[in-house]
Amino acid sequence: MSIPILMYHQIDVPPPRGTSLRGLTVAPQSFARQMALLKLFGYQGLSMRDLMPYVQGTKTGKVVGLTFDDGYKNNVEHALPVLQKHGFTATCYGVSSMMGATNLWDQGLVAEKPLMSLGDWQRWRDAGMDVGSHTSTHAKLTELPADEARAQIADSKRELEQALGCEVHHFCYPYGWFAPEHRDMVAQAGYRTATTTVRGRVHRGADPFALNRIMVARATNAIQFAAKVMTGYEDKRS
Repeated sequence: MSIPILMYHQIDVPPPRGTSLRGLTVAPQSFARQMALLKLFGYQGLSMRDLMPYVQGTKTGKVVGLTFDDGYKNNVEHALPVLQKHGFTATCYGVSSMMGATNLWDQGLVAEKPLMSLGDWQRWRDAGMDVGSHTSTHAKLTELPADEARAQIADSKRELEQALGCEVHHFCYPYGWFAPEHRDMVAQAGYRTATTTVRGRVHRGADPFALNRIMVARATNAIQFAAKVMTGYEDKRS
């Protein structure tokens, strides 16, 4: 069993050439084509909530995990309608204390973009999508004392659940940075999975709290996208 979990950030018009982190913004047209390709080739796009039975081996099928980091407003504006069109679900990992704010953690690197407001998150939830956690402040866990890291992980779950009235079972390490103790903190906080930025598909027996993902970038073309999903292309580059 090999399951690709795709990692997106922003679905929006990419910033000008030469802009830092430009590759993290996928154009809406590109995203729409990618989701159409998945549907064409018989794949079902699933949130982490819906994907877990396949990861655990209790279900089988042609599935792809769909995840969005940070909780940008443009995910609701541009990605959600496409997901709904194809009957897909996805997980968006939110920074719990920054609803309705901007990506302040990127200040000085890229232009600030609005994050999802409470109303946006409610729209996401009500559309059948999954809410995940990305800490309270998009923290660099490996740079924090243990008690602060533990609070970032646990508090974000509680804050999102209280704000949205839904269970939050899935976590994503900001920047992909984590150590073994953070993996344990995530498990102890009551999450069921945690995703990383380590390249590759998820294979049977993988640690549910250190799941690989496959980044989809601005420049990912249709052939590359197909290779990332349907072959061991990313496994060889992990």
